Amino acid sequence: MQISSDSSDPIPASLFDRLGGEAGIRRLVDAFYDRMDRDADYRGIRDLHPPTLEGSRDKFFWFLCGWSGGPDLFVQRFGHPRLRARHMPYAIGLSERDQWLRCMYDAIVEIDLDPDLAQGLMQSFLQTADWMRNQPG
Repeated sequence: MQISSDSSDPIPASLFDRLGGEAGIRRLVDAFYDRMDRDADYRGIRDLHPPTLEGSRDKFFWFLCGWSGGPDLFVQRFGHPRLRARHMPYAIGLSERDQWLRCMYDAIVEIDLDPDLAQGLMQSFLQTADWMRNQPG
C-alpha cells in the first residue's frame, strides 16, 4: 500500500475546525445555555443546574473542545470526563433527555450551522443523551 505524499491532497477538517474552533464552540454553548436559562420549555433540565450557569458553560465548552478534536481542555483540568458517572446524581429520564436534545437542536439552528454538520452533531448527541439516562422509561 502506498500513501500519497502529494501536498495537494486535502486534509479533512476536524469537527473542531468545522464548528469554528473555540469561538464557534463557545457560540454553540452560549446559545444552548442562554436558551435553557430563558425558555420555560427547558425548565426541567435548567432545574438540574446550579443557580448560575457560568461553571456549566465552561465545563461544557471545555468538554466539546476536546470531544470535537480540539484541545483537551476538560481533561487537562479534571481528567477523564466520565460523563455518565458525573451525571449519575441527577435524575435523567426521557423527558430530560428530550429537553436537552431540543435545546441543543434549537441552539444549533440559532447559530446557523451547516445542515450536514448539524445532522451529524445531533446524531452523536442523541446517542450520548440516551446513554446518559439513569431513570426508567
